[in-house]
Amino acid sequence: MDDASALYIGLISGTSADGIDAALVRFERDRPRLLAALTHPWPDELRTRILAMAQDETRLDLDAYGRLDVAIGECFAAATLRLLEDSSTTSAEVRAIGSHGQTLRHRPHGEHPFTLQVGDPSVIAERCRIDVVADFRRADVAAGGQGAPLLPAVHAMLLGSPGRTRVVLNLGGIANITVLAADGRVFGFDTGPANGLMDAWCLRHRGEAFDRNGAFARAGSVDSELLAALLADPYFALPPPKSTGREHFHLAWLEQQTRLSLLSPADVQATLLELSARSVADAVDRHAPDATEVLACGGGVHNSALMERLATLLKPRAVRSTADEGVDPDYLEAMAFAWLARQRLLGLPGNLPAVTGARGPRVLGAVYPASA
Repeated sequence: MDDASALYIGLISGTSADGIDAALVRFERDRPRLLAALTHPWPDELRTRILAMAQDETRLDLDAYGRLDVAIGECFAAATLRLLEDSSTTSAEVRAIGSHGQTLRHRPHGEHPFTLQVGDPSVIAERCRIDVVADFRRADVAAGGQGAPLLPAVHAMLLGSPGRTRVVLNLGGIANITVLAADGRVFGFDTGPANGLMDAWCLRHRGEAFDRNGAFARAGSVDSELLAALLADPYFALPPPKSTGREHFHLAWLEQQTRLSLLSPADVQATLLELSARSVADAVDRHAPDATEVLACGGGVHNSALMERLATLLKPRAVRSTADEGVDPDYLEAMAFAWLARQRLLGLPGNLPAVTGARGPRVLGAVYPASA
């Protein structure tokens, strides 16, 4: 298939496991252009299992792990088939799928660092009849890197502005920033929680998967003592490169705070929102003091309370959605994994060592071919 006319699909379910984002992409002058996209919902029972495992609330035996891997792969395949149908695209028109999978663990430190994303790529390839590229993070970890974040190269490609410093802020379950420096340097890291803790607290106390427009947080008041205790977590003071996930910032982490029992659920939610906003703002102030604007993407752009607080804390910098630059904030990550799949097939690196801390550029991902 001629790559100039080929289509690619990117798939990802983020830390919040709030759905599988699927993006259909064509590359024009090596830049991805979004043609169609959708978010495919998780079955409630499967999402509950994913979150329990990702939050270290349960242990899986090998049989249960294997079944979960396949079940997630089936859902990723269903998302792909729905995207193909909705966009009137045939499998034959798609060169490859880049599947990030679902992260269950991310522990890039210690004697045996590892990162674990599941969603059987062979199942996706078999159901969709399209080659799949998956397992993007482990090569970077093997090379001494964090394996994350992997989006900064695409941020630079789509949102860089020579001569001025911009920050791209991804507000998923975890927040990460990409600093696009005026001199062309690109670096970035995970700043800490974005939506993940707020989503989990909202689900527990309101039975809702997320805090729509921050209404739950707006009903409470920030508790300065709890906020100070949460911001004292050593992760926030670590220098980059660094990355984190739900296995660190989860409800059990929050529940270590004895003050929690003295506060209303709404006050805790307000404090969690402030934690997300404050940790992002602190990171920008420290690592991109000359930035003139912050371009936000990810699910958090739809939380008006969070965006308003970020705008206040980051003044005089402008805080805008990437939509203002013609980049869909909901599907930028999925587009990036389509790009990573193409990089793998072209034999080109997908990581930025200045971001992840790897010993050098690495070709990322493994190819799972579809049957003829």
